[in-house]
Amino acid sequence: MTITETERIKVLVAKLGLDGHDRGAKVVARALRDSGFEVIYTGIRQTPEQVIEAAIQEDVDVIGVSILSGAHMTLMKRLMELLREYGAEDIPVFLGGTIPIPDIEPIKRMGVREVFLPGTSLKEIVEMVRQAGLERRKRRGW
Repeated sequence: MTITETERIKVLVAKLGLDGHDRGAKVVARALRDSGFEVIYTGIRQTPEQVIEAAIQEDVDVIGVSILSGAHMTLMKRLMELLREYGAEDIPVFLGGTIPIPDIEPIKRMGVREVFLPGTSLKEIVEMVRQAGLERRKRRGW
């Protein structure tokens, strides 16, 4: 489903940590853009602080994070803490990457909306991000 101009959702896509492999993040960013989203790609080697500052400055509807380095627990914990510190915990956060199955539930308990593992269809990602963005906008009265 394509987003109409009146519901154009803004998504920040980021690569957290020292991981320099961004092909997957770029594929997802392109799929979102091609589906009508406004996408801001922050590039590789971002800190949680940089991601949250960019998300707030750009007034995004959704944050998408990609991590392949194995530092997902530490980095996502800090990212979610910063969202709360900045009063932006209403921004839905998605995580994609090579995340061990036993870590998925603890990450969701941190507040991450969904974890996308390798092989998740782009259609599923686009639809879940669309729903999250529209829900946030509705809560904000947009």
